[in-house]
Amino acid sequence: MSATNSNSPRGWPTTDEPADPQAVLTALEDDACRALLEATSEESLTATELSERCEIPMSTAYRKVEMLTEADLVEERVRINTSGKHATEYRKCFDDVVVSVGEGGEIEIEITKPDATDAAPASFAAADD
Repeated sequence: MSATNSNSPRGWPTTDEPADPQAVLTALEDDACRALLEATSEESLTATELSERCEIPMSTAYRKVEMLTEADLVEERVRINTSGKHATEYRKCFDDVVVSVGEGGEIEIEITKPDATDAAPASFAAADD
């Protein structure tokens, strides 16, 4: 299996390492993961916010955002709060996922990222993994 990323996400730093196709497929077949992707398609949300919005336990929300992050389907960022308490938040970071069967029956996945013109506000900084 192979996977490629078409563009850098929202103009934020990205790795050149492609997403693991099996991780992408596993995340996309999971109902809770799909609910989290839908919730994060318009705005960045913390795990607590995702748990409440998607009506899933906190432990499940954390486990699923980890799956989605590893599959390169959500980005993890730090929300800067004036109180000094910063929170990790998550946002869907792709437009399309195309699955195809290549030569020799190999599964190929192409993840299309948004254009850099959709860049996040300057107040957001990349979180270290």
